[in-house]
Amino acid sequence: MTFIKLIYFKMKALAEAPQLLLHCAGIEYQYLMSWDHYDDEWPNIAHQRPYKKLPVLVVDKTHEIAQGIAILSYIEKLAGLNISDPIIAAKSDAVLQSDQELHAPLAPTIHFVVGDDFSSKRDAMTPFLSSRFDDFNRALSSNGRMFFVDDVPRARDFAVFHHLDLSKKLDETLLHKFPRLEEFIDEISSIGSIRSYLDTRPELIDVSIMPKLVIDSVPHPTGLQKT
Repeated sequence: MTFIKLIYFKMKALAEAPQLLLHCAGIEYQYLMSWDHYDDEWPNIAHQRPYKKLPVLVVDKTHEIAQGIAILSYIEKLAGLNISDPIIAAKSDAVLQSDQELHAPLAPTIHFVVGDDFSSKRDAMTPFLSSRFDDFNRALSSNGRMFFVDDVPRARDFAVFHHLDLSKKLDETLLHKFPRLEEFIDEISSIGSIRSYLDTRPELIDVSIMPKLVIDSVPHPTGLQKT
């Protein structure tokens, strides 16, 4: 049996899609904050880690897999979710790559920006988000299937779901223009293992004021530092 640890910070960001995929696939794993796994603060040990980034997937206490797409690809292979048709696989990869472009404007703003600066950044990124959401909406509408490839949820589905879900913290009305995306969110959320995860994961609160993640009923400021 493969032993997996997922190492990250106090954020609902790059570790969310891997966790959703792990839960859906029924793969057991342990989630640890970086300071608990490495027994040190991240700035002190970042230069020793692969590509100086988190999340990192630790496999069998030996192998460290860094970078979000690589982590998702490994989990998919472990779950037997490979796509055999090279054309469909390439189109599917395009969805995942397009989704990754949403992280930089969206996640840092949600987790760290407050006050008038939050409003300014929200307004500045809204046209880009709307354009990309339109791309996803058309892709889902045109393929006639439940998810981006077929009726089986895969990495790109959970990656897109995460950013759509996170965008509600930016502007709850943003998705109202995209009915197929709202349907997609409902379809992902209705998966039993995913519903269980969504209902029990730490809640992100006080966005735009003083963002916090509620862990074991205790609010913690989002970020890279132990509290």
